[in-house]
Amino acid sequence: MKNIIDLLSDAGVEIPEDKKEAFNTAFSENYKTIAEADKLRTARDNYKNQLETAQNALKGFEGVNVDDLNGKITQLTADLAAKEKDYQTKIAAMEFDSILNTAISGAKAKNAKAVRALLDVDALMESKNRSEDIKAAIDKVKSENDYLFDGTNVPGGGGNPSQPSQKMSLTEAMAYKNLHPDADVSMLI
Repeated sequence: MKNIIDLLSDAGVEIPEDKKEAFNTAFSENYKTIAEADKLRTARDNYKNQLETAQNALKGFEGVNVDDLNGKITQLTADLAAKEKDYQTKIAAMEFDSILNTAISGAKAKNAKAVRALLDVDALMESKNRSEDIKAAIDKVKSENDYLFDGTNVPGGGGNPSQPSQKMSLTEAMAYKNLHPDADVSMLI
């Protein structure tokens, strides 16, 4: 591609040397090449298409009540927050159950459901120091109902038969009998 000075020269127009730089500057500020003009046309066409797309999208909102939309957005945001809270609650409950079940099995409970029924699960769930409070609660259940755990002194309970058996309340004996149907609990009461 020839520059403007060469084109003018070919047409018989000569620009004096001391004026060429000023001419080139003025020309480049006021005129564009075909390639530059094509780039500008392409950009213009892109902007025109974007404008048409935006206008068509806006036509879809004609007749829409903005207050209704704001109300729906507010409701959807509240629903989303409620679902998030619900999920967080479920996750916390699952984590708590896992911690509690691990602690119960770590205490060698024969029947985790029976031990869990004797615990104040709601209080433990709200506890600030869960691990220690769970351990203390399980230890308390174990001391009061040791027949529910391995290593007890109850006949048929898997404990040490050489140690003397301990007395149970009628409720404890019935719970033990439910766990061990073949055990004779009459001498434990």
